[in-house]
Amino acid sequence: MVSNLGSKVGEVVSVSRSEKHSFSKQTVNVIRLFTGLGVEGDAHMGLTVKHRSRVAQNPNQPNLRQIHFIHSELFDELRSAGFHVEPGQLGENITTRGINLLGLPTGTKLFIGETAVIEITGLRNPCSQIDNFHSGLLSAVLDHDENGNLIRKAGVMGVVLTGGEIWVKDSIQIVLPPEPFRPLERI
Repeated sequence: MVSNLGSKVGEVVSVSRSEKHSFSKQTVNVIRLFTGLGVEGDAHMGLTVKHRSRVAQNPNQPNLRQIHFIHSELFDELRSAGFHVEPGQLGENITTRGINLLGLPTGTKLFIGETAVIEITGLRNPCSQIDNFHSGLLSAVLDHDENGNLIRKAGVMGVVLTGGEIWVKDSIQIVLPPEPFRPLERI
């Protein structure tokens, strides 16, 4: 689904950041994005990878995980399964509503607010830390399709193409990449 940049497709429900490598992030009123770097004041900001396990493998890898998005519809699903999760608690920077984030192809551009543009790079691969936050939550954010393939529901990652401020209730427009589409893979 490609939108015209004048029409609203989805919206920002919450924005979060954390200066420390903590599992959850603090919700704030606004976040500022810097081109090619990520969220100002967030531990994952930078040109090279900041995720601890990836730094241990190779600290010179490009940072394809500058921004973490989760759809608030996941929180609704988790709530119906008995989990109470609020925006920012799963470590995302931007919580959305109205967009099937997991169904977007690699390279999709999200235009948010007045100037920010983020390119989706892949799926978040949830790890066992999520069970430290709430026991059993890891299996709740993983599923399998009819062919037995693993479905990761814990959000998508992206890089900042154009910086700017993102506020709660900002609109989000989607521009799909040229076909053929490449499905999202874990990064």
